[in-house]
Amino acid sequence: MAGRADEGPRPGQPPDRWSQELLDHLRPAVRDPRRVVTWLGHTVGAAVCLQDAHGRLLAGERLPLDAGVLADVVTGRIAAAALQDGARHVRMAGIRHPEQAPAAGAVLAVARPGPFDRRAAEIVARTAGVLELLLREQELSDAGRRLRRATADLRLAILQLLMVEETVSARRVAAGLWPGLLEEDTARVYVVEGSPAERDALADACADATEGRALVVRCPAMDGHVIVVSPGQGAGQRLRALVGGRPGTYLGGSLRQRLARTAAAYGQAVSALAVARFRPDQAAVYAERTHPERLMDPALLGTWSAGVLRPLDALPHHIRAELLATTRLGLEFTAVSAAKVLGVSRNTVRARMDRVEALLGADFSTLTTRAAAHLALNTEAARESYGLAPDPAAPHPPAPVRLADLLASPALCAWAEDLLGRLDGDGRDLRGTLRAWIAADANAERAARELGVHAQTVREHVRAAEPVLERQLLAGGSDLGEIVLAHLATGALPAPVLHDQGANRGQAGAVVHK
Repeated sequence: MAGRADEGPRPGQPPDRWSQELLDHLRPAVRDPRRVVTWLGHTVGAAVCLQDAHGRLLAGERLPLDAGVLADVVTGRIAAAALQDGARHVRMAGIRHPEQAPAAGAVLAVARPGPFDRRAAEIVARTAGVLELLLREQELSDAGRRLRRATADLRLAILQLLMVEETVSARRVAAGLWPGLLEEDTARVYVVEGSPAERDALADACADATEGRALVVRCPAMDGHVIVVSPGQGAGQRLRALVGGRPGTYLGGSLRQRLARTAAAYGQAVSALAVARFRPDQAAVYAERTHPERLMDPALLGTWSAGVLRPLDALPHHIRAELLATTRLGLEFTAVSAAKVLGVSRNTVRARMDRVEALLGADFSTLTTRAAAHLALNTEAARESYGLAPDPAAPHPPAPVRLADLLASPALCAWAEDLLGRLDGDGRDLRGTLRAWIAADANAERAARELGVHAQTVREHVRAAEPVLERQLLAGGSDLGEIVLAHLATGALPAPVLHDQGANRGQAGAVVHK
């Protein structure tokens, strides 16, 4: 079935056009086995099939092939075969796989009505060699993508463990691929924001900037965010340099926190990100500002938070920790975002928060109750992080501590008035709008009806208050919680009532709204 001896280029003659066309298929922009198979069929006037060793069609069209000859090619007993099958002339060539040799990783089969002359046979043989290169490259690319995806999933798993204070497990997971990454007890968290379409490139740039000494994670909750957990020093300066040369890219950084406080550090970084959008250098680090809980009596605050959360003390430790961590993140962000961060379904997050609501007798739909519950949860988390959690067996104070007792601190009242007073310098009544918006539980339409303005005006006023207060309000979370506590401390809003009805019996009271 071979062609005549005088067919094909003679020595010294330039190669046929087909060889140049075949080489063109190796150019990076057009490398595709399917294109090569289509070209081969057109060039030799044949039907072409490219299938893997298991018979799965990779390119071309399915052809009926002699099972015995095909098996010999697949197993490597023969490298190629030429046969006449009825009215068809068929050529099969094994495409080798370096890790499976001598077996073939794929088989190229070409069938046409007429016999294969020397030119056609050479084209088939050379094409098989090109396909071997392309399939190997494709396999390596696929393996690289799988490895990158697995690595990204592993990084996310480590972050999720840190978010729920499972630092020991996080270190164990990280030790295999990044030895020493989480050896430090503290870290800073940075959030880099860019366009969602460019996030992969931004994440790679963050990894390069931190030189492999930080945990770089594509945020599961926000499409344009990259989270960087950096235990070491110097990451902030390198990330600042990175965003400084990228329009529309912003950087928010946290204070240095214990690894068990990664969730709190993440909240700080997100808060700083809101400020960074108004900075010329597009970057901001969470300011060491006065927080309302620091102006409260520590002993009273600890007793109050323990009393609020006491209904959860009867639960097994791991269930209690899971409920507290999930609820804290759900109040910090949203149930949907918390679900993405934790790697669970939104229904799971809502079910856990509903259970906490039921145990506390709370209504998380009201902002004042959310702020109070968030204060209790953060206080408990900070105490446990530093090993200061109260002993459940310790005697309770004779009288329950109320939220009103904490809000009565003169220092807290002065802080709240000074903070909200920043809004008075604006010609618009930002302070009045903000109070009405909080009273309406962040419902702009309800606040607008109370104020007699358009709902868009309410949103614009709240948005305008964010850079003045240097806090993110529309996204909720701890920033909004602080502003709510400021309104409670000044008496601008009625405080939620926290009952510790069973203080002498070791029972905790409920959080309810007046």
